[in-house]
Amino acid sequence: MEQPYADLTPDRILTSLEGVGFACDGRILALNSYENRVYQLGTEDGGFLVAKFYRPERWTDEGILEEHRFAGELVESELPIVPPIEVDGETLHHHAGHRFAVYPRQGGRWPELARDEEWEMLGRFVGRIHAVGALSDFSHRQEISIDRMGREASQFVLLSDWMPPHLVQSYHAIVSRLLDSITEAFDRAEAAGSVRWLRIHGDCHPGNVLWTDDGPHFVDLDDCVTGPAVQDLWLFLSGEREERAVQLQQLLTGYSQFYDFDYRELHLIEALRTLRMINYTAWLARRWSDPAFPMAFPWFAETKYWEEHVLALKEQAAALEEPVLEVM
Repeated sequence: MEQPYADLTPDRILTSLEGVGFACDGRILALNSYENRVYQLGTEDGGFLVAKFYRPERWTDEGILEEHRFAGELVESELPIVPPIEVDGETLHHHAGHRFAVYPRQGGRWPELARDEEWEMLGRFVGRIHAVGALSDFSHRQEISIDRMGREASQFVLLSDWMPPHLVQSYHAIVSRLLDSITEAFDRAEAAGSVRWLRIHGDCHPGNVLWTDDGPHFVDLDDCVTGPAVQDLWLFLSGEREERAVQLQQLLTGYSQFYDFDYRELHLIEALRTLRMINYTAWLARRWSDPAFPMAFPWFAETKYWEEHVLALKEQAAALEEPVLEVM
């Protein structure tokens, strides 16, 4: 859809919230979000709310409601998740062709993860999320998929003419090699039986965790999917190989107190990272008609970006050949 938020004016935003009973005072601050549109709004009692307007045609209503129900289950299990506010039993609202949900504003800071106990605490919360996630299944959400995130994403990039001509052959060759390696990694993980797939956060990285004096709380379940547990762990890892191994061990020390980790999933870390790299580029290409994207990612249209992207994929091919991280 071309420019899906073109008619989402401040007046329409305020009217949407007032239509479901929220008295706003006119203060609106656009928050950092590209896939959806998210706003902080002041209320007449001096407080704040956050409204998320969903991108049209990305999720069905049923898929969005599954996200909301998952958040509700996590809250019922006393997990620090920010859930949508119910109005007359409803969490998903409609106005003037837009779908939106309203949330309480939750402050906090990005985690520094400077101490072992912070890594372990974070691991405990992810383990608790997965313990709840394993109790039921999604019916209307996506799954982590080699086809969707790898084959279809790379084909979209090639067919949409984003790739500079002198890089097309190199891109096609390296992606084909990577997809073979990713498939082999999944095969290795499942060599002794199927890897468990469950409801997961899906985009569990430091930017979606806010830390307070009471510890972390998780925001934005917009990407919750069905997938392997390690998807919600590897995005926290950074630095050299030895550093990442230590970080993962600290996460798993806390995680395993609430949910058993299948160590075969270590074979999937670099495979999942590669899928994310391929899919991210296709995501930008698919969203380019949204004016927010050229403004936020101007480098995407430059040849230098594509040269660096192909180089990064080639480097990732070497990472896929390395032994899995060793943890105790």
